[in-house]
Amino acid sequence: MCSTKVSTAGLARLLPIVVGLLSTVAAAAHWDHAVDLDENYRLLWSITGQDITFEVQARTQGYVGLGFSTDGTIYGADIVIGWVDNGQVHFQDRHFKMNSNGEPHVDPSQDYILLLGYQNATHTVLRFRRKLDTCDTVQDVPITNDTIRIIYMYHSRDPKNGAQGIGTLPDPTEAFKDSVPIFLTQRVNQVPIELDSRTRTLELRNKDVPIPQSDENLRWCTTFKLDQFVRKHHMIRYEPIIEKRSNIPHLKHIVLYECQGSTPELEIMSREFGRSCIQAEKELLTCNSIVAAWSRGSEGFTYPLEAGYALDSYQARFYMMETHYTGFQSNSVDLTPRVDNSGLRLYYTTTLRRHDAGVLSVGIQPNWRHIIPPGQEQVLSEGHCIEECTQRAFPRPGINIFAVMMQTNHMGKQISLRQVRQREELTPIAHDTNVDANYQEFRRLHTPVKALPGDRLIAECTYDSTGRKTIALGGYTSRDETCLVLTLYYPRQKELTSCHSIPSLPTVLHAVGINELAAGTNPIRISSPPEIAGMTLEERLLSYDWRVNFNAFQNVIRKGAFKPLCWSARNTPIPGTDNIDAYAPNLTKFWRPIPTCSFNGGHGGTSAGGYNSVNRYVTERDTNLDWPLVEDEQNNVIEGAARSKSIRSSAASTSLATGLAAVSRLILFVIFINTVRLL
Repeated sequence: MCSTKVSTAGLARLLPIVVGLLSTVAAAAHWDHAVDLDENYRLLWSITGQDITFEVQARTQGYVGLGFSTDGTIYGADIVIGWVDNGQVHFQDRHFKMNSNGEPHVDPSQDYILLLGYQNATHTVLRFRRKLDTCDTVQDVPITNDTIRIIYMYHSRDPKNGAQGIGTLPDPTEAFKDSVPIFLTQRVNQVPIELDSRTRTLELRNKDVPIPQSDENLRWCTTFKLDQFVRKHHMIRYEPIIEKRSNIPHLKHIVLYECQGSTPELEIMSREFGRSCIQAEKELLTCNSIVAAWSRGSEGFTYPLEAGYALDSYQARFYMMETHYTGFQSNSVDLTPRVDNSGLRLYYTTTLRRHDAGVLSVGIQPNWRHIIPPGQEQVLSEGHCIEECTQRAFPRPGINIFAVMMQTNHMGKQISLRQVRQREELTPIAHDTNVDANYQEFRRLHTPVKALPGDRLIAECTYDSTGRKTIALGGYTSRDETCLVLTLYYPRQKELTSCHSIPSLPTVLHAVGINELAAGTNPIRISSPPEIAGMTLEERLLSYDWRVNFNAFQNVIRKGAFKPLCWSARNTPIPGTDNIDAYAPNLTKFWRPIPTCSFNGGHGGTSAGGYNSVNRYVTERDTNLDWPLVEDEQNNVIEGAARSKSIRSSAASTSLATGLAAVSRLILFVIFINTVRLL
């Protein structure tokens, strides 16, 4: 028979749990953001001032962990570990050493504050708070506006006796589940939208797409014909539709493109259930304006109250949704074939907002003349939207940029959207020192940024090519590189949709030591200087000594002439801009970041310079855009010569079911049991 008495120490251990549960009810835990990292692990968080508060809800009776990494690996990562053992909550600020064997060490400085911890029949829940920048430059990762990699762990067993030494965590390698790129600070709070006769939803779903087996990837394209919008509507939000929580690890991203015009191919595809995007490359080229983008870890996007994205069948009828799937992990036990019917939910209204939102692409035209030399830690590329283009296109009051999406491919490390006004550089509109090519999501700026007619916008990308032995070229495929920033803005103007640049052909040739090409040769050959005369362009690009000549190459490319490419939605150039030779601006005032404790010489800093935890700059990734090239016939031949087979082939190529009523019953039960034991 059970005893009806309990020790004072035992009650003391239970009271924090009861108080914690009461605090859950009192707060009803309103969270600004919630993300399912997998079917067993939900992360919620809110930011107040310089503090960020997290709640982890994991379907386990063992220990759980949440950490932050700059590169997605555990090495040097910052992590907290917690568990509940016989009513006692254990919570530890830990870190992985750079030569870690898979188990994190307990930090000397405990910079996380436990607010709540408990278990129910299915889940372990931990709520805790930390500073965005703890100033622990050795063992904590600062949370800034840069992309960060969330690492998460959970295990079925608890450590014994709350021990802190190495070797006390059961199977840490097995407990580690994955890393997910995400940004924590610049997100939209997806507050509920009340549906009525004026506000409705439209679901765009895939149909029984087979999730690839093993470690294969699949890009699936589904075309929709939206001809029901006989009058203009405004899309005011989109969010993911995830068919099954178990499919989350296999969904990388979903991107919705608006297609230009009506072609027989688009009509045919709209009657299908979808096809591999490899079989829809031609159609993708006409569907080049991103409307919505979701990545694993994203909650979707809500437009500001003053703007909406116009849905109008007279302007655009066809939309293509690209879904990127990844296969089962090689160590997965469950290899049962699966299909997926996930997609996007669009919220739209007949109550039009004050402004139509527009999308403006700024960056480097995807083209072979965008060359990334091999073997370099920092290669800088710049795409210019010049003053003449914004002067002609932007309305006199300017445009208001309220969100951005940034894109590089595999080698991209940093990206910035710079703004120059009358030779003075302003604070960057967007900045990310830790981009992830596989993470694409519109990021909301804290306040819209005004871009005026005559401003210059510069997309600046930094690449790390140390893992390559040959050059990479700009282009549209995944094996090529790119540097693009998509901006969401209002009011929409129709003069300018893509504002790019590309180094001029003479600039590129000069940068690789070529004075002149021989006319009429195939393959293209060099005529001077004499020491390389007769060599093909391909041979020169492949054999050039980039290690010796890299600095000179960078200097010529950055200071040499480039061609601006300013195009409207109909792929026509803005008059008067198609024959300009432009140059980098001669600045009289430069912007420089203000260092903070974590980026002021400590071990937590980055070689590129740091940005404080409340910086006002942002980030992101992907698109398959296509704009016409201003190339004559000879340049098209040169493109083929430069983008040779040898160059191409070398390319790197739970929600927690604990509602208010359930928590209340649990609290009452705990209080009742302990009251009985005290009698």
